[in-house]
Amino acid sequence: MIAGLTTLLCCQLIGEILARWLSLPVPGPVIGMALLFIVLLLRGGEAPRALAQSADGLLANLGLLFVPAGVGVVLYLPVLAKDWAPLSLAILAGTLAAIGVTGLLAQALLRRLDP
Repeated sequence: MIAGLTTLLCCQLIGEILARWLSLPVPGPVIGMALLFIVLLLRGGEAPRALAQSADGLLANLGLLFVPAGVGVVLYLPVLAKDWAPLSLAILAGTLAAIGVTGLLAQALLRRLDP
């Protein structure tokens, strides 16, 4: 499991270094995740056992990652109470836009699959 966590953290570190060195507008962990994805594809799509165990362990405790977000919401409750209307509108508009873009992208990709 230590080897798997080391692999994940090294990919994140490489992504962080690339993001800062190249001044990319993408977060380093996202670049690291893409690099890990590419490496796994080159290996035939099969993850090493240690990496799979580490990923399963992280996914099993994924709920703990929402604790800081929940604390942030409670901390900013006065701001949320004061600005509930624009925040609600932004959340609704963002959600509808994401659903729409996802639908259009899915249709375009499905059209490419049909001969």
